[in-house]
Amino acid sequence: MTASQTASTTYRTINPATGELVQEFEPATDQQVAEALDASQAAYESWSAKTVAERAAVVKRIAELLAERAKDIATLITTEMGKALGGAVGEVRYSAQIFAYYADGAEEMLADEPVKDFSGQEAFIQKLPLGPLLGIMPWNFPVYQVARFAAPNLVLGNTILLKHAEINPQTAQLLEDLFREAGLPEGVYQNLFATHDQVSTIIADPRVQGVSLTGSERAGAAVGEQAGRHLKKCVLELGGSDPYIVLSTPDVRAAARDALRTRLGNWGQACNSNKRMIVMDDIYEEFVAELVAEARKLVPGDPASRDAGIYGPLSSESAADGLAEQVAAARAGGATVHVGGERVAGPSGGGFYVSPAVITDVEKDNRVFREELFGPAAVVYKVSSAEEAVALANDSQYGLGGAVFSTDLEEAKGVADRLAVGMANVNQYAPAGPNLPFGGVKRSGFGRELGPHAVDEFANKRLYTVQGPLQG
Repeated sequence: MTASQTASTTYRTINPATGELVQEFEPATDQQVAEALDASQAAYESWSAKTVAERAAVVKRIAELLAERAKDIATLITTEMGKALGGAVGEVRYSAQIFAYYADGAEEMLADEPVKDFSGQEAFIQKLPLGPLLGIMPWNFPVYQVARFAAPNLVLGNTILLKHAEINPQTAQLLEDLFREAGLPEGVYQNLFATHDQVSTIIADPRVQGVSLTGSERAGAAVGEQAGRHLKKCVLELGGSDPYIVLSTPDVRAAARDALRTRLGNWGQACNSNKRMIVMDDIYEEFVAELVAEARKLVPGDPASRDAGIYGPLSSESAADGLAEQVAAARAGGATVHVGGERVAGPSGGGFYVSPAVITDVEKDNRVFREELFGPAAVVYKVSSAEEAVALANDSQYGLGGAVFSTDLEEAKGVADRLAVGMANVNQYAPAGPNLPFGGVKRSGFGRELGPHAVDEFANKRLYTVQGPLQG
């Protein structure tokens, strides 16, 4: 039975490699949401009262369970959103590392910070929990995104209500079950199959102290508006159209292959993917030719396989249709589509596949110049100087990350210094690590996840001063 043959519900698993409906879930009732809010507040009173070491021990156990079950969880991720199985295993293992990082570093991250040159006896900054938080998470990294939000806040002592993406409900429920198995008390972390109206209700509830969203610019604007209306702190990690600047390289063809491999990570469905390749004119033609040649070699395949010569499906039919429409719009606007960008059938004869596209000659009046292409489509621009590369890279509403490659290290660093992004990289693309803060500027959002700064986002950074004993 295909998805189109059954009645639609909000939360359902559809295998994107086949288009088949696997399982569907009813949205939460208003009563369930009310009970979850009550439970979250009640759990906060006891969870926040535990010592940092006690909370960290539970978080460490979460890390261990994720690592132990990485392959089984990865199989579910692949079924729900079409990620390559190897990539899904890597995502779960990396998520385990994130939980371990905060568990192992909790005592140091949450230690009081002395204030220097205080005129009284003592002054320091405490990092204290705020209360229940709402997390709204996306489908493209369904475990990793939760880990980024949940791990620092659990060691801090906050409690979490988690509204996950509608297309991966099984992964969402699995995480709650796993966290409970690890020893997280009831109510500390709750998965909710919430509707959009219920999300608004949760944000408005006075017991909820903040909201974190990773998703589209449109969703971020809506949630940010509601959070502001109710005076709630929010962290938003939104879209991106990251520049990938190649100034010079000892091997043009190898550089192009690396760029395409990077672009096809998670089948192009990553906010910080290298969506805009900016290449110097003296290597541009060879670079584009190699991109096109390599893209032509790829065939649609089963994401559960380990075949390096395939590309997998997009997460949903609407995602595939949307990307194909964007590529068609780029061509209609005067761009050159060298290869790809079309809906194709997968090995099963169905699925949500779009052939990898290479696009050039995108002018500023082309709508795609300003849009984010969330899938296997590379847009390549030609520039004749480092200054032109910087200007083009910064001519975007987004400012998530960016990378600069050159045989001249100082030249690359000089360009990277001028990128209006939250993460600038030289001669490498988006290095990952639990200790490396993640976040952007402009319409890519605000706030930081990962690293020690993530603990601060939803902490009460309380000033505590002490003067000597009162004298009679």
